[in-house]
Amino acid sequence: MKAIMTPAELVAELAGPRPPLLLDVRWQLTPPGGRKGTEAPGRTAYEAGHVPGAVFVDLEAELAGPPGASGRHPLPDLEVFGAAMRRAGVREERPVVVYDGGAGHPPSPSAGWAAARAWWLLRWAGHPSVRVLDGGLSAWIAADGPVSTEVPEPEKGDFTPHPGGVPLLDAEGAAELARRGVLLDARAGDRYRGEVEPIDRVAGHIPGALSAPTTENVAGDGRFLPAAHLADRFAALGVTDAAEVGVYCGSGISGAHEVLALAVAGVPAALYVGSWSEWSADPSRPVAIGSQPG
Repeated sequence: MKAIMTPAELVAELAGPRPPLLLDVRWQLTPPGGRKGTEAPGRTAYEAGHVPGAVFVDLEAELAGPPGASGRHPLPDLEVFGAAMRRAGVREERPVVVYDGGAGHPPSPSAGWAAARAWWLLRWAGHPSVRVLDGGLSAWIAADGPVSTEVPEPEKGDFTPHPGGVPLLDAEGAAELARRGVLLDARAGDRYRGEVEPIDRVAGHIPGALSAPTTENVAGDGRFLPAAHLADRFAALGVTDAAEVGVYCGSGISGAHEVLALAVAGVPAALYVGSWSEWSADPSRPVAIGSQPG
């Protein structure tokens, strides 16, 4: 099954005999220290208008655990995650389509990240059919898709997480993969090089990792570049059929977007969820600086 779908494909499936469940995962980057206020900013946007029938999911509270030693967006508690998915109506046998705000106006560098996190997490937890609406709500509206302010009350789902559906890396695994395979750093190039670090304890990258900003996987409208283009990009970084591939970012959000881009290109990849926020928190772990992997 494809990892992404177009608005036209979603329209056809919603009108078909087996319509997918829609999850709205709009999210806004928050400064260190957490949210301002008590309500998820994405919920406010969701209530102002969403794809009809979509159910809101809160990335910070339901798709990630509390920040700490394991990073800024660690894996959520499985009980919390499972309950959230059942509340949203997720069922084992029903396809799921996730989306976020998309590029918006002006375009956001984080377009697609939240939807990719939901896609990756559901796949890791064992759901067999999850896709991302390419371009998010912006693409849906650009294609004249309808928008609703009605908040649905979905029938309770039956989904129970069974971890291990896709590969997951910890810090040690990421370090080993950087030596024996291809470890991609999905952050902006200046963070990889150690020129700036706006959030985490120290600047730089995991030794052996290659810089591959996930923003270079999409066009200006936030939609993924063609699969062949992505395949060429990753091949230039050493991603071959024989290579074992892993991805990390700042806190496991944009890294999921890069894993999704790799999936579009036909390449399976593991995600280091703790990412740089976990790696850099331990002073004993090595840090590389500059444009070279070493």
